[in-house]
Amino acid sequence: MKTTALLLLLAVYQSFGTVRAQDVKLDIELKQASFARFMEQVSQQTGFTFFFNDASVLELKDITIHLRGANIESALKACLQGSKVAYQIKDQTIILYEQSAGAPQEPEVRGRVVDGQGQPLVGATVKVVDGQEKVTGPLRGVVANADGEFVLRVPSERVSLEFSFVGHITRVIPASDTRALAVVVLQEESTAIDEVVVTGMLQVDKRLFTGATDQLRGENIKIAGLPDISRSLEGRSAGVSVQNVSGTFGTAPKIRIRGATSIYGSSRPLWVVDGVIMEDVVEVDADALSSGDAETLISSAIAGLNADDIESFQLLKDGSATSIYGARAMAGVIVVTTKKGKKGTSDLKYTGEFTSRLVPSYTGYDIMNSQDQMDVYKELEAKGWLNFSDTYRDKNTGVYGKMYQMMNTYDPATGTYELMNTEQAKNVYLRQAEMRNTNWFKELFKLSLQQNHSLSMSGGTDKTYYYASLSAMIDPGWTIASSVNRYTGILNSTYNIRPNL
Repeated sequence: MKTTALLLLLAVYQSFGTVRAQDVKLDIELKQASFARFMEQVSQQTGFTFFFNDASVLELKDITIHLRGANIESALKACLQGSKVAYQIKDQTIILYEQSAGAPQEPEVRGRVVDGQGQPLVGATVKVVDGQEKVTGPLRGVVANADGEFVLRVPSERVSLEFSFVGHITRVIPASDTRALAVVVLQEESTAIDEVVVTGMLQVDKRLFTGATDQLRGENIKIAGLPDISRSLEGRSAGVSVQNVSGTFGTAPKIRIRGATSIYGSSRPLWVVDGVIMEDVVEVDADALSSGDAETLISSAIAGLNADDIESFQLLKDGSATSIYGARAMAGVIVVTTKKGKKGTSDLKYTGEFTSRLVPSYTGYDIMNSQDQMDVYKELEAKGWLNFSDTYRDKNTGVYGKMYQMMNTYDPATGTYELMNTEQAKNVYLRQAEMRNTNWFKELFKLSLQQNHSLSMSGGTDKTYYYASLSAMIDPGWTIASSVNRYTGILNSTYNIRPNL
């Protein structure tokens, strides 16, 4: 009879915990008993497990033996003498097979374990679990190497393999599915939690919170190349108005959550970062300055925050915020929560942003040049709107007023006027003004490359969570004398020493 593949489960065990077959002593007394009865007594006395081909064992004759203090090998030799069945002992497993078939060979499974982004999962666990066949005996498994690769011998292709890694969803794949085992993808496990409202002082279940609030995720509102995170709130929440009064770094946009709450007082919302109220660098009242919203050009309370460090925004829109922060919150509160470490994951992340600014061109704007302007002036003169008597005495006279002033200025030293009152002299002067083009875009703007680099590291265990990051923003400036450099660092650590501490 053709010998089928024998089931073999290689043990993953500690070397000091293995029991050697020659050290085990047996006391067996059987008379005309089946070989199955012999295996039962060996297993009961030693804890060893038998794997065998059923047909080969059924062909064995009944045995009669009397053993006292014998080891396993001598007992097997006595029972199998004269038969075609041989044995092999591996750790605490006894394998029986036909001598003509040779030692059984187990199927070998190879593959690679990666995450959802295709990165290898170093140390991922691969172990044999029950499939169509029941797996008994010691646990068998391996861990993936530095490239996420694994090699494992299985008892049979009818079993299944279980792939697991901390923070990822466990998968079970049949050992016979070689295509699926070639590259095994483990998706990151996202644990759903109850939605809460962060007010800056405490966390409240959203179902119990009676105020008007809105939560925004940091990664959903981040805009590349925008250094101030407050500008990214525009159009993200109903009822929140964001007006960018100035594009200069460090200036705050005009943000209104609850509208204009006071005629003379400030209507700016209160910023709270991780429970700390953020004050503006310079406090200026709106009625102390001549322009309507000049205070927005002074400072931003959160211009120094790196957008990559923001976990979420919580916008408190109604009067309930005043019960927490007092009268300063009458215009609304924006609570910023920075990132924290997560249990079971270790991340090292780098973000690099490069933003180029080109010098503007007149072709992109509906602006007249010198030729266009002089053409309009000539048309006005032809219609009698730029005559000498009216233009000479005007406050803002332009090129024609300057020409008339030169025609009326007498120089006693030379005995002539600065400009002769002749048609030829006037055309020469106006021709010079027509060709007097200055590219103010090139004079005021320059080609610039803004760089934003951010490096963060986070991780956590059952007792400790940490998040650390460093960032640098280097902006040479788009206009003359508008360069700025920003360097930030953040370290968040949480230690759970005891359940109540």
